[in-house]
Amino acid sequence: MYSRQHFDEALRELNQEVLRMGTLVEEALRKSVKALVDKNPALADEVIAGDGDIDNFQLEIEDTCTVLIATEQPVAADLRQIVATLNVLNDLERIGDQAVHIAEVMKRLYDEPYMKPLIDIPRMAEIAEGMIHDGLTAFVNNDPRAAERVAARDDELDELHAQILRELLTYMMEDPGKIGQGINLLFLARWLERTGDHVTNICERIVFLATGKHVTL
Repeated sequence: MYSRQHFDEALRELNQEVLRMGTLVEEALRKSVKALVDKNPALADEVIAGDGDIDNFQLEIEDTCTVLIATEQPVAADLRQIVATLNVLNDLERIGDQAVHIAEVMKRLYDEPYMKPLIDIPRMAEIAEGMIHDGLTAFVNNDPRAAERVAARDDELDELHAQILRELLTYMMEDPGKIGQGINLLFLARWLERTGDHVTNICERIVFLATGKHVTL
């Protein structure tokens, strides 16, 4: 069994592994939207191929968590930390899946000119990437105030999502030939909006870990 010092070191290393996984997810999201904007199928393929690395990272960290629970008999606070880490992994993996979905849509739309310049979708991605980065920083620092600030930025994603929805519906009503592409772009905006929800889930767990209170941010 670990000493308390060694156990604390194991928890710190666990946090660093979560950050590394988060970096992969953040980069996958950035690349998928860049592939969409630039119509770059090679970059889209890179995102799709890289999803296995994210999944493997998740499994490796889950194995570490299982070993810590099984061998160290963590006290309540430590156990909450480990369980929260498992939940964070799930949210990150889901964001990684959404990056893959975006890359796949890009490949479907590759031969079509976009019905409008892609401005708001890249803006949503930029906000979402920042939320992932700052949310995970708040997690490893156990900083509930920072978590609350990160979660508040989800409102920006919701507003952009609603704006894109209105615009695309208008385009599709004016030209039924654009319905297929419009539906794909609507899915893209929805996936980016859901990214904000996943980061908000992480932020709620940070507040719970720090305060013991379940909150809705």
